[in-house]
Amino acid sequence: MATQHKYAELADDKLVRLAQRGDMLAFEELVGRHRDKIYARAFSMMRNEDEAVDLSQEAWVKGWQRLKQFQGDSSFVTWMTRIVINLCLDQLRKQKRHRTESIELMEEESGGVERQMPVVTINPTEGLERSELRQRIDKALAQLSMEHRTVLILHEFEELEYKEIAKRMQCSIGTVMSRLFYARRKMANLMASYKREELS
Repeated sequence: MATQHKYAELADDKLVRLAQRGDMLAFEELVGRHRDKIYARAFSMMRNEDEAVDLSQEAWVKGWQRLKQFQGDSSFVTWMTRIVINLCLDQLRKQKRHRTESIELMEEESGGVERQMPVVTINPTEGLERSELRQRIDKALAQLSMEHRTVLILHEFEELEYKEIAKRMQCSIGTVMSRLFYARRKMANLMASYKREELS
């Protein structure tokens, strides 16, 4: 048991260095620390518990396999979050091939007018410690389409640039901007309506 206590006292970067040398117990400590966050990110994108479990587990396998590539430019958990997001995007793309893109056509037809309208900005991370707000955000995210939810998560939560989002989602920067505008506006409207419901 003494060795487990030793690992629990180490910072992430030290555990990563041990794991890079093949120390599986050090990696297990990292998994234990960050498992919930990686699962939560997978669930926020997939909206399906089974898929989120599968993809977050796959992310940890990939993390172990690619650990020697981790340079420490970002925190370990940020690096793992990127891995799970990429796996989710791959899975969502596979699912998307089986669906029509009618939303996309509707957006492109109205996109010109939308972009001239003021954007309602929401900050999904502000005051997240309040569980009722977190529940409202989660409920609102579930109402968005896969494309709109993904672009909002990548931009607002992961703070990725439009260019990077466009590359990951394999669409144009204009489409990213249009989706983000729509997603923010829809989120703001949903959040306001939930608040009204709670107050009434």
